[in-house]
Amino acid sequence: MNPPTPYHHHARLKGIGVDCAQILIGVFEACGVVANVDPGNYAHDWHLHHSEELYANHLDLYGVRTTEPQAGDVALYKFGRTYSHGAIVVNNNLDVIHSYIGRGVILSRPHEDPLDGRPVLYWSINKVGE
Repeated sequence: MNPPTPYHHHARLKGIGVDCAQILIGVFEACGVVANVDPGNYAHDWHLHHSEELYANHLDLYGVRTTEPQAGDVALYKFGRTYSHGAIVVNNNLDVIHSYIGRGVILSRPHEDPLDGRPVLYWSINKVGE
């Protein structure tokens, strides 16, 4: 088994490095769900110093919020002042795949570290052209 892709801020290279926003973009682009997403430049510590929901606002452009998440939906967890950590739901237990600083790309259960107790919002992403 290959080691996980390491966490690397603002990177999107499988096996080399990815962050929690870029993994979502890479997966959804590769699956043909979205095309050419450019999140622009973003600071790795935005969530510690600002209250504007940049990540959530960006997701609103590509999907709709849902209270009944399913596999393939996006989970956005609150860290610091904002919902600032993205992941992809992989099953009905709400396990997620995400890239986490110091751990790289990992599969996490919602009630285990590092996500345990964090508020979470969900989005269903619209396929291009829908």
